[in-house]
Amino acid sequence: MKLWGGRFDKPSDALMQRYNASIGFDWRLYAADIQGSAAYARALARAGVLTADELAQMLDGLAQVRREFEQEKFEVAPADEDIHTAVERRLHECIGPLAGKLHTGRSRNDQVATDLRLFILDAAGQVEQDLATLQSALVDQAAAHLDLLMPGYTHLQQAQPVLWSHWIMSYFWMLARDVQRLIDWRRRAARSPLGAGALAGTPLPIDRAALATELGLADPCENSIDAVSDRDFVVEFLFCAALIQVHLSRLAEDLILFSSQEFGYVTLDQAYATGSSLMPQKINPDALELARGKTGRLVGHLTGLLTTLKGLPLAYNKDLQEDKEPLFDTLNTLALTLPVLTGVIRTLQVNGARMAAALDTATLATELADYLVGRGVPFRSSHAIAGQAVRLAAEQGGSLRTLPLSALKTLHPAFEEDFRAVLDFKRAVEARRAQGGTATAAVQAQIDQARAWLADPG
Repeated sequence: MKLWGGRFDKPSDALMQRYNASIGFDWRLYAADIQGSAAYARALARAGVLTADELAQMLDGLAQVRREFEQEKFEVAPADEDIHTAVERRLHECIGPLAGKLHTGRSRNDQVATDLRLFILDAAGQVEQDLATLQSALVDQAAAHLDLLMPGYTHLQQAQPVLWSHWIMSYFWMLARDVQRLIDWRRRAARSPLGAGALAGTPLPIDRAALATELGLADPCENSIDAVSDRDFVVEFLFCAALIQVHLSRLAEDLILFSSQEFGYVTLDQAYATGSSLMPQKINPDALELARGKTGRLVGHLTGLLTTLKGLPLAYNKDLQEDKEPLFDTLNTLALTLPVLTGVIRTLQVNGARMAAALDTATLATELADYLVGRGVPFRSSHAIAGQAVRLAAEQGGSLRTLPLSALKTLHPAFEEDFRAVLDFKRAVEARRAQGGTATAAVQAQIDQARAWLADPG
């Protein structure tokens, strides 16, 4: 069954039919397509196109088609070029020629744009739930290991001592921004193209605002040409998704490093690792490596759709069919990656002794500089002196703690024997009590704030 063809006097080439068809992937829009069609049927009844009896038959037929999809009994016909054709063809089989009235004043252009918005808004809700579950796992890990010390890094070099809980909470707030971006994106995505027709609007007295409300959308799209050609909402979602995946990749990279023998800060549960086909001893962090590797797919999907859109004239063009496969693959990827990484975090074994043993006293150089500041030495001078002390300790084969006071006195007379008191990792951490700092109380406040945020992220 074709939804077009009156102008044509010859059939499509068989290869062209395959090239043009999208039913192989856009069948996923069936629920949104039927939801939109039911709402449009009611709008047609309000406009006087359908009688009450015809509307009832139409809605019963659409409900039957939906049940067939849900029960996996729907059979795609060879001529079904897309989900819209398939649904309307089956509806015709169920209720007869009356099905032909459903498309009155409607185009596949506004139909697919509506379907896609409904679908993506629903699917994004699951992404938000999965993000919240991962965030909960991060908070639980932080709370369970609140006071473990570890080296903090910049440039992948030891920088200052921090708490493990502080480190892992940094990823919570990274993901919180991702959730907030999705919440903000919803305001722009929740608009209804239905009633825009092919591009020029509809001559029927369709109440587009009522249609939007019935579909759970905020408002109708303001311009019918823009309504059918706009895919900003897909691009913006793909950006949000790509950035989520980038954040997951950064988490994965850190844990890959931290789980290596050279670090040994964490041990991955074997449920989320694999072995080697040759080397019996290996426990490979494949879950994390896949999360890192799949990031390229999602970034590529965003770049690909942007490239597709960049030269399109208004209004609808068949190029826009290329919006769905990257979207579906992006959702598939997140649907696996987020729960898998949640499992990794929940089962992660944290090795506090290894982290503490890895701390280099050179990371306390800032404490030494602050010590001098407390004795009236300007920070710029204190910074240089502390750096000289670190170099001196390295040259002597020791650490800041083992430097004799006499050696430090050669650098500045303000040093006294009490300098050793500041060279304490725990003291250094607890000194950073300001909001967002790494002191135990500050991290506990973060955890409390995070739990409150999870209860109300809006």
